[in-house]
Amino acid sequence: MLLEVLAVLGGAALAAVAISLRVVKQYERGLVFRFGRVLDRVRGPGLAMIVPIADRLRKVNMQIVTMAVPAQEGITRDNVTVRVDAVVYFRVVDPVRAIVNVEDYPFAVSQVAQTSLRSVIGKSDLDDLLTNRERLNEGLELMIDNPAVEWGIHIDRVEIKDVALPDTMKRSMSRQAEAERERRARVISAEGELQASDRLALAAATMADTPGALQLRLLETIVEVAAEKNSTLVLPFPVELLRFLEHNTSLPSAQPAAEQPADDSESEAAPDAMDQLTTGSDVAALEAADPGDQDRPAARAANGLSRVPRRRSSPKDPG
Repeated sequence: MLLEVLAVLGGAALAAVAISLRVVKQYERGLVFRFGRVLDRVRGPGLAMIVPIADRLRKVNMQIVTMAVPAQEGITRDNVTVRVDAVVYFRVVDPVRAIVNVEDYPFAVSQVAQTSLRSVIGKSDLDDLLTNRERLNEGLELMIDNPAVEWGIHIDRVEIKDVALPDTMKRSMSRQAEAERERRARVISAEGELQASDRLALAAATMADTPGALQLRLLETIVEVAAEKNSTLVLPFPVELLRFLEHNTSLPSAQPAAEQPADDSESEAAPDAMDQLTTGSDVAALEAADPGDQDRPAARAANGLSRVPRRRSSPKDPG
């Protein structure tokens, strides 16, 4: 009978020990709640013993957690609609505050990351989102880490993964990039032409000093043209000779053209003067002023007058 009682007591003790023992892994920490109150001592990795019925062990993962932030749609400071997603790396540094101060710390970190990402999108330009992500990542990390410190969470890193643009904006950016490449190509071509013109100016100055070099260059050009099997005949003709012939042929044609308007003006002026003689007194005055030209049929016919014979002075007549 005694042996049976001892056996029962031994089995009960073994059961109590089995219930009170807990295993904490290397990457975990254990919090003991005794009658609902957390104990200050945090159980480390290994075998932990608790009081049955009175204590409850809560394990907390101390590893770095990778959390994907859902894509957030927002409008940038330069009024462009974009969708941005990110990833957050965080870990628990104080298991007591992570369990006591916040109900569900992974969900809390996720919500803070989403709101912070929207805020960063509204404060940034499109060019910053595409080219200056390092500064945006640092600002986003600070925004998430400020409330997470009170929860015993440390934000290790925040990265913006992707920036989704509208199709119209993509086409506009492609046209802008194409125009920029074309501008660079034109600038490079213009610089090459400028350098080539400088070299050609030096070559022309050298050939001007030595006329034989110009003749050799002309012969080289003829050889290059005649190298191919064609029927092209090249005859060098001095440009100065063409200019000389053009100058000499333009001078004789310019002189008659200059004399013709003068003759036309005189012929037009004469009829105008004759048309102004409308009375007999005007005709007589004109004949008295010009005795050598008394035959003016046009004036006399216009005024209905006959020719007045000129009186010849006699030698005996005084005066």
